[in-house]
Amino acid sequence: MKVLLVEDEFELAVSIQDYLVKNEKINCDIANDLNKASELFELYTYDCFIVDIGLPDGSGLDLVKTIKSKDNKAGIIVISARNALEDRIEGLNIGADDYLVKPFHLSELNARIYSLIRRLKLDGNSVLELNEIAVDLQSREVKINNKAIDLTKSEYDLLFYLISNKNQVISKTSIAEHLVGEYVDGLSSFDFVYLHMKNLRKKMVAAGCKDYIKTVYGVGYKFMIE
Repeated sequence: MKVLLVEDEFELAVSIQDYLVKNEKINCDIANDLNKASELFELYTYDCFIVDIGLPDGSGLDLVKTIKSKDNKAGIIVISARNALEDRIEGLNIGADDYLVKPFHLSELNARIYSLIRRLKLDGNSVLELNEIAVDLQSREVKINNKAIDLTKSEYDLLFYLISNKNQVISKTSIAEHLVGEYVDGLSSFDFVYLHMKNLRKKMVAAGCKDYIKTVYGVGYKFMIE
């Protein structure tokens, strides 16, 4: 799962990022103003946006409007120190999925993220089931024919990304961006994508799974479900 956190309070932003990355293994990019957030939104694909309303160069609600205008299917959680009813109503009316008032416990934010992803991508369930594959979003456990397989963080993130975009061709660039976020710009090659894909495919097939991962030469990969 990949999240963009738009928050100008440095200590809060870092604490949220650390919590999500270290405890929940969620890839989390940070933007401390509206301009940076807009730039990252145009460059990368995110599963969820966490957006503060009060930013140095404008309102986070403007970003929410931009996200919705692009018909983006990602979840949006608005956060703000202001507990005014009109702010909450405006945020929800323009397309935000949830609203969280500061200060809040990081565990509550995490629960809101998972609840949102379950509703948007898993039809309200915590487990994504696809033929012989079962992916538990909360525990990050993957089972093939009811038997758990051992995946690395990158392999799990890759599998979830592929399944979430099943039957669609995904470029190597998009996969690399999903796995490492904005750090992709500093990479000299995407060879690690091939390596993770190879290892994921090998583990799944060895566990008795059909080989759903297809290489689209010169472009990327497709998780093919007929």
